[in-house]
Amino acid sequence: MELSALKGNEKIKEQLSQQERGRGLSHAYIISGPVGSGRHVLARLLAGGMLCTSKGEKPCGQCGPCLKVDKGIHPDLSVVTGPGEGKPITVDQIRALRSDAHIRPNEGERKVYLLEGADRMNPSAQNAMLKLLEEGPRYAAFLLLADNGGGLLETVRSRCEELVLSPAEHSGPVLPEEGAALVRELADALEGAGELELFQTAMALDSKRGREELSALLDALKKELGARAVRTEDRRRLLRAADLVDELRGAAKLNVNAGQLAGWLCAGMFSKDQTR
Repeated sequence: MELSALKGNEKIKEQLSQQERGRGLSHAYIISGPVGSGRHVLARLLAGGMLCTSKGEKPCGQCGPCLKVDKGIHPDLSVVTGPGEGKPITVDQIRALRSDAHIRPNEGERKVYLLEGADRMNPSAQNAMLKLLEEGPRYAAFLLLADNGGGLLETVRSRCEELVLSPAEHSGPVLPEEGAALVRELADALEGAGELELFQTAMALDSKRGREELSALLDALKKELGARAVRTEDRRRLLRAADLVDELRGAAKLNVNAGQLAGWLCAGMFSKDQTR
């Protein structure tokens, strides 16, 4: 498998590559680990690998299904979150998921379900999930994301393969707390703020920052936007923001001042062509 986007965790990458080359990927994985370990990155790669149509290494990142997975618009990939901010997935949601799972895939050979905060589901929801793991159709695959796999019932864990991730050692410049706070503020502004508020927040990308620190900040911002895109139903604005940040990363290598960077973000997010 092509898993280079996941940093570190070489044993897990080798394990999954051997599976994909041999018997094929499992129908159910528990993906656990601390914040920053790459849970969402691995979930996206596994979903891509299951839906990719390339004859070579998967996910290829170039076929139609891979591009749709990357943009969060593949009809056979569903992200399940709780009914409200901070709320766990409910038993009714799992029952609805069970009904949906028995409808054949729209485009591919598999349907993939990514469940956020699976370890926070109550026993009723987990038991409903257990029934789906035991009796679900062969084409359905489930990726259970968890802070701690031990929060899931042993019966559920026994029917999944567990992938416990460790944070990769940071090879680039480490963001100070002030930088991490700015990443969150920028992500908030890109997700829901108006043009003026976004401009004012982006102006904090001041010219006093060195190129390495600015690149690290923009890398962290793209990861934050990607994580948020997985958790929300309306991903279009966040995906557009992530594309703009990619452009900014290139511009950051040049002599571009904070005003130009802020203007670039605002123009990309609020131009008429983008907001239609």
